[in-house]
Amino acid sequence: MDVLNSFLRSEINTQELYNDIIAFITSYHIRNGEFEGNEYIIKKMDHANFIIFPEYDDGEGGKDIHAAEAVYRNNLIKIINDYAITKEILVTL
Repeated sequence: MDVLNSFLRSEINTQELYNDIIAFITSYHIRNGEFEGNEYIIKKMDHANFIIFPEYDDGEGGKDIHAAEAVYRNNLIKIINDYAITKEILVTL
């Protein structure tokens, strides 16, 4: 499973969601925590390291996590911005 590409297709689809995700990633006021998107969770380990994974309900009150990907902050921002530009969510000057 290509976690990052699936994450981009699922989560980077509106300007509002893009803004919320970038604000979470770049905020130095949030040291660690989780951003819950439509299907994916962005787990902030510290200001520079993130884990992205889809989270599904297992039907018994628990959660299933089948795949995850760790990514460095600057790489994640670049990947998201590049995708947002191709989807015309982010416009470059």
